[in-house]
Amino acid sequence: MNEREEVLENLLQEMRRGTLVLNVLLSTGEPVYGYSLVSRLHDAGVSIEQNTLYPLLRRLEKQNLLKSSWVIAEARPRRYYQISSEGKQIRDKLLKEWKTMNSVITRLENDKEEGL
Repeated sequence: MNEREEVLENLLQEMRRGTLVLNVLLSTGEPVYGYSLVSRLHDAGVSIEQNTLYPLLRRLEKQNLLKSSWVIAEARPRRYYQISSEGKQIRDKLLKEWKTMNSVITRLENDKEEGL
């Protein structure tokens, strides 16, 4: 990989990382355990490793954006995560900001295409 490709890959990774919190908050409307969340995000086109997800889940829980509970009724105990009421408020604000940024980017892209 040449230097330009490496710079691009780092920028893409940074951009993806910046959307992980919003993606997790959007995907935890119902209780979900870690591995199934990885699968759900992957199916939606979001690539995340378990060793990235679990610390993020713990941090979001510590920030009161997620709540968790252990379910031991299944073959093995699993910790389920679900967005909290505070998390829903934050999610909605983040989503509003994301839509605003997307609108600005679209406008800038259209200006570029028009030669402005």
